[in-house]
Amino acid sequence: MEAIRGRRSLGRVKADPIPRETIELILEAGNWAPSHHHTEPWRFIVMTGSGRDVLARAYGDIAAERAKVSDEPALAELRAKHGAKAYRAPVVIAVTVKPSDDPGVIRIEEFAAAHAAVQNMLLMAHSLGLGAIWRSGEPIYHARMKEALGMDENEWLVGLVYAGVPDMAAPAGRRKPAADKTVWLDGTESNK
Repeated sequence: MEAIRGRRSLGRVKADPIPRETIELILEAGNWAPSHHHTEPWRFIVMTGSGRDVLARAYGDIAAERAKVSDEPALAELRAKHGAKAYRAPVVIAVTVKPSDDPGVIRIEEFAAAHAAVQNMLLMAHSLGLGAIWRSGEPIYHARMKEALGMDENEWLVGLVYAGVPDMAAPAGRRKPAADKTVWLDGTESNK
């Protein structure tokens, strides 16, 4: 419960490298997520050091394509600005899902399993004293991102986990009470 309540999305981390063994613990936590039919539909693409250049180029290309400007200096500046997103943490883990083609498998459940893997990874990063954040947004669904990360046509990116040594204090957590979001169907008349 401490890890669940104490974990926060921390987007500001130091550039200090993270040991491979630590990254592997985070990956192992993701790998133990539940998946219906035991399909384990997730895949992890770990980017560290100059390996993040692949992500930077994809971010830059996507921004340039959407900018609809032809001025080369402006495009270069735009590519650099958006490409810098890849370097916000020393470790970036792309989490993808490749749904099973078994007819008994429900596709949306494969995505849910990959999302559960991301949550496990965030909780493990927190338990190891790291700051981490799950990033998504329109660029991760772009065909150029898929191409850059070597994904096939039946694979989708569900998020980027950025992780590193925290360089900010964790904000206080707030949630509305679970009771405000719960309906009990227990056969009594007082189901409010």
